[in-house]
Amino acid sequence: MARYTDSVCKLCRREGQKLFLKGSRCYTDKCAVTRRAYAPGQHGQGRKKTSEYGLQLRAKQTAKRYYGVLESQFLKYYEMATKKEGKTGEELLILLERRLDNVVYRLGWANSRAEARQLVVHGHFTVNGGRVDIPSFLVKPGDMVSIRDKSRKSEKIKAVLEQNASRPVPKWLEVNRETLEGKILALPTRDEIDLSVDETLIVELYSK
Repeated sequence: MARYTDSVCKLCRREGQKLFLKGSRCYTDKCAVTRRAYAPGQHGQGRKKTSEYGLQLRAKQTAKRYYGVLESQFLKYYEMATKKEGKTGEELLILLERRLDNVVYRLGWANSRAEARQLVVHGHFTVNGGRVDIPSFLVKPGDMVSIRDKSRKSEKIKAVLEQNASRPVPKWLEVNRETLEGKILALPTRDEIDLSVDETLIVELYSK
């Protein structure tokens, strides 16, 4: 499967905002967006007017890179969102938030979504007692996500849990840091999704 292998900090700089792709580094002065708040490349500091299509494309790229999904995956989520009641753009973001790798990250069990995706693939988590190793697995209200008993002995996971012990958890999730269990209380609302993007631009792009 094709994956972006260059510096992920370039992605944040290209979109002009923090996408939190480097874990704890994003919260320090070493963050590339803080140090160089302009797009990468030879013409990154040049001023140029962005077209309507350009704004739509940047919105789509920002959301896609924020959640770490491929173009084909993103399109599938959009098609799923169009079949749901409610605003298509908001439904799209809600679907992306429900991905297991994102939930693992939101619960503070990984430093980034990329790390969460890797941990899920390696089978470190269960959903409702059953082992799940598919990062795109969509959770639903009432689901219980847990760290497997065997995985709790991992030094890497212990270090991540300690590092993120004080990270706030969204209201639609509940985490028990003692039993290492997380519960999906409800579907997230748009106000609870901290992605700074105009999702209507994504809908306009795909509606053409």
